[in-house]
Amino acid sequence: MQLEDIRANVSDQDRGRELELADPFTGEPTGLKLTLCGPDSDTARRARLALSDRLSELADDTGRVTAENRERARLECLAALVIRWDVKEDGKPVDLTTKAALTLLRVSWVEQQVDAFAADRRNFRSEA
Repeated sequence: MQLEDIRANVSDQDRGRELELADPFTGEPTGLKLTLCGPDSDTARRARLALSDRLSELADDTGRVTAENRERARLECLAALVIRWDVKEDGKPVDLTTKAALTLLRVSWVEQQVDAFAADRRNFRSEA
């Protein structure tokens, strides 16, 4: 691996990779597909910086941030990694908005799958 390979991979990670959510009970594909940026992408870097800023904003006079506010900020960071999706409700496509992404990510098993996929660099290895 050379320096240009590393830089190319960072850029490639911004293009994202598709995750199809699995049913938490059967493991079968759900048909819900999210395209996520990788952990080394510029998108992820900006999301981490925004997370730090958000936590600073949420801190009280003693520097304490409530668990509820920390969780909300963490989910906002994760939602920022979703750049496209194929999600339907009542057979109709759902537009990707931050609000819609947060609604989906508040479901524990969805959040766990998205977080695990987004954090695993192996999912974002540059394609030959």
